[in-house]
Amino acid sequence: MSSTPSKEGSLSQASPDINNIVDNPTETVSAEKLPENQPPPVVDGASPSSASSFEILDMESVPAPYQEVQPHWFYCRRADDNTSWFPFSREDSDKLERTCNTAGVEKRVVAVDGERYDVHVKERKRYAVYWQQAPTEVRRCTWFYKGDKDTKFMPYPEDFSNRLEEAYMIAVTLDEWKRKLDFPTGETVILHNPKLIMQYQPVGLQDEWMTSPSEQTRPRTVKRGIDNIFVEIPDGEPEKVDHLVFMVHGIGPACDLRFRSIIQCVNDFRSASLSLLASHYKHAQQDGQVGRVEFLPVNWHSALHGDATGVDEDIQRITLPSISRLRHFTNDTLLDLFFYNSPTYCQTIVDTVASEINKLHALFNQRHPDFSGAVSVVGHSLGSLILFDLLTNQKTGTEIREGQRPGEQNEVNCDTLEKALCRLGLQQYVDMLQAETLDLESLALCSDHDLKDLGIPLGPRKKILTYVRRMCQVKGQAPVFPLQETSDHDESQSPKPLSQQQHFHRAQSVTGAVDYEYFDVGIGQTNGGIAKGQVCIDYPQLAFQPQTFFAFGSPIGMFLTVRGLKRIDPNYAFPTCKSFYNIYHPYDPVAYRIEPMIVAEEDLEPMLIPHHKGRKRMHLELKDSLTRMSMDLKNNVLGSLRIAWQSFSRLPVTALPPVEEGETTTQNNLEETQGVCEEAETSMSAEQNQQPEIKVGMLNRGRRIDYVLQEKPIESFNEYLFAIQSHLCYWESEDTALLLLKEIYDNLGVPLEQPQI
Repeated sequence: MSSTPSKEGSLSQASPDINNIVDNPTETVSAEKLPENQPPPVVDGASPSSASSFEILDMESVPAPYQEVQPHWFYCRRADDNTSWFPFSREDSDKLERTCNTAGVEKRVVAVDGERYDVHVKERKRYAVYWQQAPTEVRRCTWFYKGDKDTKFMPYPEDFSNRLEEAYMIAVTLDEWKRKLDFPTGETVILHNPKLIMQYQPVGLQDEWMTSPSEQTRPRTVKRGIDNIFVEIPDGEPEKVDHLVFMVHGIGPACDLRFRSIIQCVNDFRSASLSLLASHYKHAQQDGQVGRVEFLPVNWHSALHGDATGVDEDIQRITLPSISRLRHFTNDTLLDLFFYNSPTYCQTIVDTVASEINKLHALFNQRHPDFSGAVSVVGHSLGSLILFDLLTNQKTGTEIREGQRPGEQNEVNCDTLEKALCRLGLQQYVDMLQAETLDLESLALCSDHDLKDLGIPLGPRKKILTYVRRMCQVKGQAPVFPLQETSDHDESQSPKPLSQQQHFHRAQSVTGAVDYEYFDVGIGQTNGGIAKGQVCIDYPQLAFQPQTFFAFGSPIGMFLTVRGLKRIDPNYAFPTCKSFYNIYHPYDPVAYRIEPMIVAEEDLEPMLIPHHKGRKRMHLELKDSLTRMSMDLKNNVLGSLRIAWQSFSRLPVTALPPVEEGETTTQNNLEETQGVCEEAETSMSAEQNQQPEIKVGMLNRGRRIDYVLQEKPIESFNEYLFAIQSHLCYWESEDTALLLLKEIYDNLGVPLEQPQI
């Protein structure tokens, strides 16, 4: 059998000549082998030194008992041409090993990595649960190798590892080493001793002069078991989930300067939160009060730029051929801002975000039936604006029921698909849908494209989709998949037909896409409804009420101002969301503040987010110290000038009182000056100590809304150089993650053990 290196640097299925070891146990690669008829050297028994040497040799020759190797499970991750293997946590590896050794189980599926992945043990594949991702390979690893240019050990294929383990067992049992395992392809593994095992790979064709393995290529180091290699095994995640957070990305498919996807960035943010929980909630975690926070990514870019909309093909036809890379970047990222201001594509984006969140929420509850925690949402850049518009248009259960037409509750209250279609006058499609084994629940999962593929015309499709939407609203839910339709507007009141663009402008004057009842819209608005520039769409409802909305690097303030909003009424709050945090980096060119739109009369500085290790950064403390020093120097100079001015404004010498009174006057002036300085210092200290808390509207329950991160020392040298990076830094910011954790666990009554925020 043969053994050759595969593309990923491992070996394909091969078997060495194990019979060579069993049939010829004395054969080695050493050139010092003695002839069979030559007797062994005789040791002089009278020599005490020889006797002790013999005893030492005899003790060393006692073979160590063979112990079976302990396997550990790894999964593969491929990026471009690079292949890397990463270990599962010990808890997940033990679960996989137990399942692998369990007999009589046909479908062996093990949930790993916080139940975000499922491993099909028999297939040796790892599947993502909450997002679209190609399955990755999984291995039960026992033997590893590392080449001369490799940075870490790589696992062998399982069949090759089994044959190495078999050869190792024979060598240990017979205490015969320096054995050569030949493979038909020319590869060779030599077991010199338990600690030194090498693999040699051939380079090209061999000739009669290349007989030694050392002359073929530089060898690979071979190690047995994970305990003999350096590998960082991740800690297992707590099973208990205290809180669920959905994270919505901004423009474009990449979320940072390394062009990573939203999935990879959320994975890093989750890892940072786990580390912070272990350090800042250590005792609470040990006592079982704290589990973990689950973060799930919400991807809407692929749905907008997919084949369903065809927008990429339309844009490509009108794109100029020059500077193609820059134009491709613009079409793939910056155009998302314009798409969101389009009535057609804005509906697609909002429907995708809401349906994806509802789908993930339902799937999470299905996999965590004991979960009873709250849910929060996070939006970065444009994603924060999408969530803001969604949360502004959410309705409570009472509002949904009050907004129904008379008899609408009974209209959508049908038990079966047949009754529903009969009520809609579409009974001719009952057989067609039943042939596809559809019921009301599965019908709610169908999109307009699905119904079109079944051969249902446009009119009946619209009736079915409208019925499904109303049915979900009555139940307080939202359709799982986006409904490809725009809002229903009664055009019968219009005396003449309107163009599509005129129809949207007309709809804006009747139906507000954002509830701006508490906003001072001004600028030509007479009905207190939607502001100028806001498209009119049908906002779906979320299947839950978020606890907190976190905005990262958000342009919400700018968009509201561009739409014509001057201020936000302090009494306004989201209908279903209790809290709102606007988090930004000071050099972020896309971020805008919210508090000045609520309390315009107050000049409030944003709340500074402390470093996760405590206090301020050193350069910021130095900056504050220099500022205080300059203020003190300024006050001293002003005090000296005041004394000098008082001396110039005294009466002439002839008009001065007697010397005794003059001394008293001078003393009074000094006492007066000293009293002024003490009064100033007292007022400054009192101002610093009191600092009454300002109530900033009800968007965050009266608390502060704007929170600013501390820039790094290197960023303070040139804020323009780090502007783009500042907009993409939130995914790796431990300070931001700690602020989220503090808000979450403060609501659960678990205080921060190291009070830094």
